[in-house]
Formats: sequence, C-alpha cells, structure tokens
Amino acid sequence: MSQAIPGLAIIIFLAWLTSSNRRAFPLRLVIVGFGVQLLLALAFLKLPVLQELLLLINKAVLSVEAATNQGTQLVFGFVGGGPAPYAITAAQHNMVLAFRALPIVIVFAALSALLWHWRIIPLLVTGFARLLAGTLGLSGAVSVGSAASVFVGMVESPLLIKPYLAKMSRHELFVLMTCGMATVAGTVMGLYAGILASVLPQALSHILVASLVSAPAAIMLAAIMVPAETDATPAVMDMSSPYQSSMDALVSGTGEGVKLFGNIIAMLIVFVALVYLADQVLGLIPTGGEPLSLIGVAGKLLAPLAYLLGIPWSEAQYAGELLATKVFINELVAYLQLAGSDSQQLSAHSQLIMTYALCGFANFGSLGIMLGGLTALCPQRRDDIMQLAPRSIWSGLLATCMTGALIGLVA
Repeated sequence: MSQAIPGLAIIIFLAWLTSSNRRAFPLRLVIVGFGVQLLLALAFLKLPVLQELLLLINKAVLSVEAATNQGTQLVFGFVGGGPAPYAITAAQHNMVLAFRALPIVIVFAALSALLWHWRIIPLLVTGFARLLAGTLGLSGAVSVGSAASVFVGMVESPLLIKPYLAKMSRHELFVLMTCGMATVAGTVMGLYAGILASVLPQALSHILVASLVSAPAAIMLAAIMVPAETDATPAVMDMSSPYQSSMDALVSGTGEGVKLFGNIIAMLIVFVALVYLADQVLGLIPTGGEPLSLIGVAGKLLAPLAYLLGIPWSEAQYAGELLATKVFINELVAYLQLAGSDSQQLSAHSQLIMTYALCGFANFGSLGIMLGGLTALCPQRRDDIMQLAPRSIWSGLLATCMTGALIGLVA
C-alpha cells in the first residue's frame, strides 16, 4: 500500500508526459484539484452523517432493484428471476445477464428523468458545479457539464450545455470528455452495485463516491494533458426541465433506458467478439507456452499501474487484467470478473481499490458513443472532437486509477 503515495505522483507524471504542452503545467490547479479530491474522499468515507446518507441511498437502490425484479419476472418469466421449471444444478446458470442484471438500467433511466423534472438532479448538479467553479476555476458551462457527468451519461451531460459547445476551447472540450470517461451515469450505478454486492458491502455507496471523487481528478489530469490557453469565463445555464409533465418524463426516460439497454447488450456482444478474434490472431504467435491473449498482454503492461495503486505485486497481474478488460471491453465485464469466482485472487483491500479504479466509462465502446453523440450535438467542432476523444480514454483511466490509489490510502 505504501507505493500508492509515489503512485499518485507517477500518475500525474504520466499525464504530463502525454501533454500537448509540457511547458504549461497547471501547478495551482493540480494542488487544488488533489485537495478537493482528498476532502471529498475523506468526507464520504469518514463522516458518519454522509455515510448514513449513502447507506440510505444504497437501501433505496436495493428497493429499486427488487422492484425491477418484479417486472422482469412478469415479462421474462424464469429467465428474469422467476421460479425455474427445472432443477438448477449450477448457480451461474441461474443468472441470465440480459434479463436479470441489465433491465435495472431502464428503470433507473425512467427514475432519473423523473427526478430531473422534479428539480432534484438539477439541484445536485448546480451545487456540485458551484464547487468546481469556485475551487478549480472552471467556466459555468464546463462546470455544469462536468458536474452532470457524475449523475448522467457522457452524451446526456453535454446536452445540458449544447448552446456553448461550439464556443468552447479545446481544453474545455477535453475536460468535458475526460469527466465523461472518468465517471459513470446514475442509470448504471444500480447495475454495478448489484453485481458487486456479493463481494463488497454497501457497494452502491462506493460506486457513488467513486464517481464523485473522480470528477476533480478528471478535471486536473485533463488540464495537464491539454492545458488551458485563456482564463475561463462565467456562463448562465438553463437547468429547466425538458419534459412537459411527470408522465412525459417517465415515458421519455423509459425510451432512453431502452436505447441504453440495447446499446449495452450490443456493445458487449461486439467487443467480446472482437477480443475473441484478437485472441485467435495472437494465439497463432508461437510462444512455447500459454497462447497469447489481448487481455493477458495488456494486463501485463498495466500490472505496474495496478501496483502503483497500492495493490501487492503478487495480485498486480490479475488487477492489470481487470484494467485491460475495462479498457478493451468495458467496466461491466470487469466488474463481473471482479465479483466472480476469480475474485479470490485479490484481497479485500485490493477489491476495494479496484472497485474505484474500474468505475468509469474509459473504454473503446464508450469512445464510439462519445464520438457519435458529440459530433451530432456540435458538428462544427468535429475535427477537435475526433482528435481529442481518443486521448480521453487515457485521461479517464488515469483519473479513476488516481481515485483508486487515494481510496486505498484513506479507507
């Protein structure tokens, strides 16, 4: 665990090493950003009041999960969690991912839209945006977009500031992209928490804290990799509800949830298939031992990064493979592996660190979603978006790793 202290400095160094302008190192922002990240981590992990608040949220999500199970049993029968018409001889056969774990995305999307219409989410976003603007000096537009990424997706958050996208600097665009890659949307928090519940008590609390704490890390690392050229200017944001009524919010949110549900399934199928094809090609390379695999090779490359998070070297290889799975497939599959039978390869403390390090959308599937969404929202910035978006996978991964290392030190 002691290596996590220099590990934090090395993560910042890696961001600077891949900076577009190494001479413009934002020292003040790095100091303040790390301070904000540390304060958020300590507050949510150590203060009993905030811990109780997270526990209440955790109970609420478990209630939503139970309610979702009622719907899936009605619609999908035994594959959705209902009584099986035959004897189940292996526990893993009782879990059909598409019909048991993923439908909660649809319910969360509907509830998120309703909470937006009721002004609850805008209130949270506005408060967090003021914190980011006051401490990190962001403009109003970027503050709102960055804060919203903690609660909504990487395409939904830019929607809030669509009129300002065309006027943003490259630095501001990159901050927005990195925050999208370093956080997860509220629509999938319940899904990840349900997956991790068997290996991590109060899993949803940790997922929520991970998304919150990674936001200032993302802003800091994005500023290192693509430094600001001018000072930020304030902007007044329109946070009004896009829905006509509560029923409109529910219906629209459900429709968006269905699209996300289908997109997750499609991305899982495609990227698992692509990894399999890559493994077949790598397997043709003679090694004299175990055949090469994409995740195995990338896992070895990322093992030193996992070690820098505070994970013992004896566990770093497996942790590196989890990071590789997150990047080349997605964080959902990585969480499934973390909660699976192989989870015993990591100690409880390492599992906690990896829960935070994996909690972000930094993967190639999300890159496609980001490119499609942002270029549609702001076609006049297409060239900048195409150049910056691939780099946001690296900055987003470093941000979540920085959060994992920090949590490993203070938890």
